[in-house]
Amino acid sequence: MKILDENINKSDLDNCDCVFEGPMVKGVVDVATDTLAIDSELHADLEKLLLEQGHKQQNLWGINLWYEDDDEDFVEFDSLINIRPQQNNPGRDVSDEDIQNKIIEVVNRWVN
Repeated sequence: MKILDENINKSDLDNCDCVFEGPMVKGVVDVATDTLAIDSELHADLEKLLLEQGHKQQNLWGINLWYEDDDEDFVEFDSLINIRPQQNNPGRDVSDEDIQNKIIEVVNRWVN
């Protein structure tokens, strides 16, 4: 698990410890601080890492990075940590288009 502190290339994601078939790497984005954590078997572990660093749970959203797909399919908004009825997000996907756009902006900041 790592919180990115420098930009990486999409191809670098292939070197992560937890690459899933597809290939795909899990990540969690903090939309308030433009932070991206990657490389874990569970989104919840990345969420915990960020919470331990002082991030706020309501700003954390789980994603999957399908790094061999084109730009449109690169980011998938699917994670159990996204189920938040109290934030009007009842399912695993991120339903708010503004939050989706912010997540994409953060991912594009860190991954080229």
